[in-house]
Amino acid sequence: MPDHRPPHPLDPDRTVPALLVKVGHYPEHPGGLGVIRTLGRLGVPVYAMVEHPRTPAAVSRYLTRGFVLPSTGLEDPAELVERIREAGRAIGRPAVAVATDDEGAVLLAEHAEALADRFLLPPVPPALPRELASKAGLHRLCTRHGVPTPRALAPGSRDELLATARDWGYPVVLKNLEAWTRLRHPVVGHTTVVPDEAALRALLPPDGRPSVLLQEYLPKERCEDWISHLWIGSDGSAGAAPDTVFTGRKVRSWPPYSGVTTRARAVPNPELAALALGFCRAIGYRGVADLDWRRDLRDGRYLLVDFNPRTGAQFRAFETADGVDVVRALHLGLTGRPVPPGPQLERGFAVGQLDLPSALVSAWHERRIPPDLRPRRGTERSWVARDDPAPAAAEVLWFGAAVGRRLRRALG
Repeated sequence: MPDHRPPHPLDPDRTVPALLVKVGHYPEHPGGLGVIRTLGRLGVPVYAMVEHPRTPAAVSRYLTRGFVLPSTGLEDPAELVERIREAGRAIGRPAVAVATDDEGAVLLAEHAEALADRFLLPPVPPALPRELASKAGLHRLCTRHGVPTPRALAPGSRDELLATARDWGYPVVLKNLEAWTRLRHPVVGHTTVVPDEAALRALLPPDGRPSVLLQEYLPKERCEDWISHLWIGSDGSAGAAPDTVFTGRKVRSWPPYSGVTTRARAVPNPELAALALGFCRAIGYRGVADLDWRRDLRDGRYLLVDFNPRTGAQFRAFETADGVDVVRALHLGLTGRPVPPGPQLERGFAVGQLDLPSALVSAWHERRIPPDLRPRRGTERSWVARDDPAPAAAEVLWFGAAVGRRLRRALG
């Protein structure tokens, strides 16, 4: 059937669908829903790998079809690649693959040749996403290319880790080391601020080499959290099409100070944009990326603390005046369409059901009213959308069920 939609300023190729690729169980993910909505609103057919037919993403009006392909990350990579290919065969024509987790990004890069007949992928060096998703690998790349980053150590033993933490002084930050560690052998559930040695000992396995990165703690009182989201479609050579770079402030997270973003503001920051783009070009990165930075107010430096070689959960906070975000840029770039350059909008992003507890805990610790309690006009909400109400209703059910399970466990 011919497409009678009016032409959109971004002019996407609506004959090329997209597939949302994910590894692991995280049914409540605003980034995945954002991918579906941002491309679906342009008339691009969007497919997704989902855990259940009633997840928030699976009930979006903009989803063409959900493939119920749950995974844990414990599967053999060859099996996971075959599941992606299975989805590609069902779609029936080449599609743009969009990863929403590091493991999915690593699979797409390392098996690009096996997936090339079904999917359009950016020409990123195959080993690079795994190195960037590795906390130790990212630290090495930052050191090699002169990008500021916190002091860090991938310990060779439990004793080395404890001795280094004593030498640096507490608190310290602990992160799972590799892309697959958080699914297969996690030491911590997320980036964790460890207050003292007793708490560190309690987290570590009793023997063996802990698969963690020990990182210097940067005091929240003397730092700001920043984000940069990028689409790198060119090799940076003279005359190449411009890349797309966004910057913003992370206002709150859950858990507070170290978890996923619950409130953010898009704020143009040319210095940070140049730093992020320069690093990506120096290492030869191509594709979509989500970088976390901490600005040390004592010296004004931006320190890179995380590099996610895929779409970030809060990417919809960042959009140009022409409606370009990194996922739309990805689709345009991989289908041979020009990506319109333009200034980014200043707007907000909120994950409501997580931002409220984050604000309450932050207010308690900081003894002050937290900023941005009420979303400003134009704030991009993670679940609520007038043109797509079903995901918000589904999220209420999923979130309520998760809270109920935790209460039951707590009460025995």
